[in-house]
Amino acid sequence: MTEGVHPKISRRLCTKPEQDLQTKSRSRSGVPGHRPTLWERRFLLWSGHFKKPEDIPETVSLETVRAAQSTLRVKFSYVMIALTIVGCITMVIKGKQDMKRHESLTKINLEKKAQWRQEGASAKP
Repeated sequence: MTEGVHPKISRRLCTKPEQDLQTKSRSRSGVPGHRPTLWERRFLLWSGHFKKPEDIPETVSLETVRAAQSTLRVKFSYVMIALTIVGCITMVIKGKQDMKRHESLTKINLEKKAQWRQEGASAKP
C-alpha cells in the first residue's frame, strides 16, 4: 500500500472525462443546440426569453428551454398562491354573510334530515 491513497477509494467522480465536456454543448444528434417544439417556443415567449416568435432561433440550448420552463413553473406557482388567497378571502366573506342570515351547515343538514324523515314516513303505508 502506498501512503496517502487508500486502495478502496475511487477517484473517478472527482474528475470529469473529456467526453462529458464535449457532449454537454451538443445534443444527442451531434448538432449543437436543440430545435424547440411548438410548446417549447410558447414557453420561451411566455417566460420572456424572447419578445416575438420571429426572434426565436432555429436551435436554442437545452439550458435556455429548461430555464424558461423553470420560470413558468415559478410564475404558475405564484398565480396558484394568489388564487388560493383570493378563494380563502371569498369563503370568509361568504361565511360571515351566511352567519348574518343565521344560516349554518348544521342547520341546513338538520333541515334536510327532517325532510327525508317526513318523506320516509309519508311513503310508508
